[in-house]
Amino acid sequence: MVVGIQKKRRINVTFPVTLLEQLDEFLPPRERNRFIVEATERELRRERLRKVLQELREEPAWKDEDHPDLMTVEDVDRYVRRLRETWMPRDWDEIVREFENRDQTSTGQ
Repeated sequence: MVVGIQKKRRINVTFPVTLLEQLDEFLPPRERNRFIVEATERELRRERLRKVLQELREEPAWKDEDHPDLMTVEDVDRYVRRLRETWMPRDWDEIVREFENRDQTSTGQ
């Protein structure tokens, strides 16, 4: 099976005449199908996102009572600093010096 080729099925969709006239005004007949399919895909993505956001409003993923250690700005700051230290244990000065030394070594200085 060739990548990008999908099984297709023809459907019968009824449009208001004025909408079809507007579509004809802006698109050649051979581009209407692509336009309608792309618009449908875009709207389906939006609807799926809207549904997920609605579900998250009803049952939030984050609850304050589940994270009593992150109730203040200071708590969050401490948490972020700890994450950064584990992700990048060296300080920026050390990283810059290492880069400069490597750069000087490669140029023979």
